[in-house]
Amino acid sequence: MGEQFGAPHQVGLGLLDAVTKLSDRDCTELADEHVLDRLREIETATRMLTSAGIATLVEVSDRGMPERAGARTLKKYLMQTLRLSHAEAGARVNAAKALGHWHALDGSTREPELPHTAEALRHGEISTEHARRIAKVMKRVPGLTPSADVQAAEEILADFARNGSPDDIPKVGDRILAHLDPDGVLTDDVDRQRMRGIIIGAQRADGMSPISGEITPTLRALLDPLVAKYARPGMCNPEDPDSPRGGTESVDRDVLVAAAERDRRSAAQRTHDAFLTILHPDNPGGWGTHRGVPVSTMLTLSVAEVEKAAGVATTATGGTVPISDALELAQKSRPFLVVFDHAGVPLHFGTTKRLATREQRMALIAALRGCSRPGCDAPASLCAVHHIRDAAKGGPTDIGNETLACDACHALIHDGPNGWKTIVMDKDCEYPGRTGWIAPAHIDPTRTPKINHRHRSSELLAAALTRIHHRREHQQHEQWLQQHHPPPAA
Repeated sequence: MGEQFGAPHQVGLGLLDAVTKLSDRDCTELADEHVLDRLREIETATRMLTSAGIATLVEVSDRGMPERAGARTLKKYLMQTLRLSHAEAGARVNAAKALGHWHALDGSTREPELPHTAEALRHGEISTEHARRIAKVMKRVPGLTPSADVQAAEEILADFARNGSPDDIPKVGDRILAHLDPDGVLTDDVDRQRMRGIIIGAQRADGMSPISGEITPTLRALLDPLVAKYARPGMCNPEDPDSPRGGTESVDRDVLVAAAERDRRSAAQRTHDAFLTILHPDNPGGWGTHRGVPVSTMLTLSVAEVEKAAGVATTATGGTVPISDALELAQKSRPFLVVFDHAGVPLHFGTTKRLATREQRMALIAALRGCSRPGCDAPASLCAVHHIRDAAKGGPTDIGNETLACDACHALIHDGPNGWKTIVMDKDCEYPGRTGWIAPAHIDPTRTPKINHRHRSSELLAAALTRIHHRREHQQHEQWLQQHHPPPAA
């Protein structure tokens, strides 16, 4: 029997007793809002415990316990004593190095490498995944960056993480890095070309071959639209003789839906089968269209970025390509110009047809970049064109009445009691012309229209900066009150 750890009498905190009581408590009788409160409280407590665990790891290291146990390193010690995997133990040690209060040889305490992130984790406001992604961004900050700018960057990321998704931290990080390093020398093309490579390992006895590697942003941008089409559920399924193999534009929708319902493959398996179809000698080479748009790489970039030759272009599948590579791709492509108004909304493309035209869909992809429902990060390549005011109710098929919605979010829109509604935000709001989504009353009793910012990193960054500004103003006001209106003496 392996040695047990964490017995209640050893911990001395009553923590295990409290968790045991919580686990034994039946919550089937609780109302939905109380179940949600319980879930949130558990998540906050778990995050705070992670911070407490980091402090304990620092103490273990300071006492030399790994060396005394013959483990050589803190990572090996965790693997042995807590039976952690190599990856999990390494992740915990890395978190402790970035977020822990370590001690110098003279006994003084050093601030964490990421002090604002550590503070947010200590209060349970962010998760370890938030912290990991912040650390990953901060490692890309140039070493010659002034320390004040480094501290400001970490504060912005930590503040954003308190309200945002870990998936959006790299986007905000890219905006910050572009500001700190506008010339794009942080990782230049020499570095990307040095790291590029695809390794196909030796074929095993079972006939399978492993594959791994690193691909450049340009290759990723070229591959994404192909995978979005050929790896779609129901497509190119070798286990289903009725699965469509060619372009989806020539396939009956009911046939594709039925094939998707039968599809039990994982995303990785669908990607494999997509490449098999693309590379198969029987493939005529014509990639056709996907959701009404030619299967090709679509890039969105601003005039300012072109003029400065710095920054990144955004693809319809949610990826990014360096401006230099995007301009090179543009030289070899058929140009398509979309003009936007001051609010970032495409100018009018009218039609009398029920379905959106190819040009309208391309304009929406360039403007919206993905699903318009708040919180959804589905890229444009996985979205359908949605009439904000239903065409059956007189809504026109004009660019001003169209938006993008992924299949899952599109299904939420209906006239039932739990249905979502969409509107065009009026000219007096902060984001005129954008699509506002109204949640059903059981989700949002106020029925306030909300905008999706997840595909616009500049808006995410601006919101984080605004919160920091308001918090500092409040702190300064409180300090002024204390200085000029001290509390009366007891």
